Amino acid sequence: MASEEIEAQLKRVPASSGVYLFRDAKGDVLYVGKAKTLRPRVRSYFQAGSSDTRQGIRAMANRVETIETIVTSSEVEALHLEQNLVKRHRPPFNVRLRDDKSFPYIAVTIEDDYPRVMFTRERHRRGVWYFGPFANAKKVRETLDVLNRVFRYRPCEGPQPGRHSGIPCLDYHIERCHAPCVGYISKEDYREVIDQVIEFLSGDDRPIRRRLEQDMREAAAEERFEDAARYRNRLHAIERLSERQAVERPAAGSFDVIGIAVSPERAAVQVFPLREGRMVDRYSFHLENAAGEEPGEVLEQFCLEYYGVAPSIPQQIVVPRGAGDTTALEGFLTERRGARVEVRAPERGEKRRLQELAQQNAQLALDSETFVAETKRARRLESLEELRETLNLESLPIRIECFDISNIQGQEIVGSMVVFEDAVAKRSHYRKFTVRQLDGQDDFGAMREVISRRFSRLGADVGSTEWNESFAATPNLVVIDGGKGQLSAALAAMQELELPRVAVISLAKRIEEVFVPGRSEPILLPRESPALQLLQRIRDEAHRFAITFHRQRRDVAARASMFDQLDGVGPVRRRALLQHFGSAERVVEATQEELEGVPGVPAKTARRIYAQLHRTGRA
Repeated sequence: MASEEIEAQLKRVPASSGVYLFRDAKGDVLYVGKAKTLRPRVRSYFQAGSSDTRQGIRAMANRVETIETIVTSSEVEALHLEQNLVKRHRPPFNVRLRDDKSFPYIAVTIEDDYPRVMFTRERHRRGVWYFGPFANAKKVRETLDVLNRVFRYRPCEGPQPGRHSGIPCLDYHIERCHAPCVGYISKEDYREVIDQVIEFLSGDDRPIRRRLEQDMREAAAEERFEDAARYRNRLHAIERLSERQAVERPAAGSFDVIGIAVSPERAAVQVFPLREGRMVDRYSFHLENAAGEEPGEVLEQFCLEYYGVAPSIPQQIVVPRGAGDTTALEGFLTERRGARVEVRAPERGEKRRLQELAQQNAQLALDSETFVAETKRARRLESLEELRETLNLESLPIRIECFDISNIQGQEIVGSMVVFEDAVAKRSHYRKFTVRQLDGQDDFGAMREVISRRFSRLGADVGSTEWNESFAATPNLVVIDGGKGQLSAALAAMQELELPRVAVISLAKRIEEVFVPGRSEPILLPRESPALQLLQRIRDEAHRFAITFHRQRRDVAARASMFDQLDGVGPVRRRALLQHFGSAERVVEATQEELEGVPGVPAKTARRIYAQLHRTGRA
């Protein structure tokens, strides 16, 4: 049932096409959607008898505080606006490619004078054409290796080729580069090489194969047998690459085939891109926030994200039957492509067979992920059950918190708290502690302070300055990194507070001893025990988190100490140096001339800074 505030906002929602945004109490965007008619669509999220069975959407509706609507002149315009808003806000409840930033791509920096062809996992830079995404990073690197041997584009980094020495590097001598840095190839000829790379990556390998065959025959006719063998090897490399990437389907045309499989827990999409009758690859995606969605909604959201960044869109996209009305999607893709795009569900023939194949692959991918997820879940449950039985816990340790202390000889003492829920790390609940109430090394005192600060905020009221989402949750089990001493310190801190019953143990690293309160002898679990492996994983994560924070604190202190020792450098000049060079390390590495060029630092002071850094051996 909607609250009075939400009900009042629902009455103001217009009955026209457009986009709606749901925001939480902080003003953050939770969800962005589009509708042909906004009023009934938005109201459906807040109806008590709603038929929407999506668990995530029901949870989202309870967090909505503000409803915003933007009216558009058509459903196609609403799709464009929805895509832009999703890109901008990245709402947590919208359907999206899982870990989409991690997919590998091949990027061509077409706006550079001498473009690069490179491996990348980002896809947002202007002036770059992206080919992919690919499912396998190793495959991308193998492809780039073959392409570099055949086309000899520059492998060096940066917008400009080469080094300052004016001498071609080793890549030129091993025939991996045409050496544009020293003018061995003109800008126009190099651009032609890049055009051939783009042509090949777009799915047409015929021109490069014909050229290599012709070069091989000419070299053989002129008795340049080493050159002929080199061209032959490159031709074979291209043929192997084409065979690995292509499945011949004559007279099938150029289009994308999309298969979608949705279950109550997850969703998967398969894309078969066919170019000139050739299936050039197979892309597999798993989607977030798509569980329980209608196939038509999943298709639309997937296409918005996938084709929103694609370097090219085919003239036809084959989709599953039952995808619903695709008119708005057709209009969106047509505007993106600049030419008509047909979205259709085939009824018969080769395209229907291909679509059924994509659908079958999507279902297999979904079943495979479901099996893997269920297997992992069973293993996690086994480890938690064993932990409960071994430690004689009252309930399953769903939430486990682990604490560790890190310092060097009592300097920069820090503590860490990591959280595992259902035996999975919950990084948003990790917390760091800077220990300030100790002088010198006292690991027991540091642990006592960290535990006291964490559990003193357990009962804080929501909305108060003391309230914290992580600290508000009561753990089922607390793990202390250390032995009896650390365990006693933690127990002493917790006994000073009025706390609910919380199980506390410690894990000593020497022989992985588990210490529990009231028992003098440790518990020794078998090395292959799932419970011990879970405790080790949690302990190691707490140690890593503490060490990382300690190093950050130590580096900050070292940089501050370095500037404090420099004569003539106060807060203003320190800020000027850091702004100019970006880091203290760059200041140390700077030459005298570079220091003299810092705005706000007189040349005489710059020379003195340089002399001090070098005299003390810092450089």
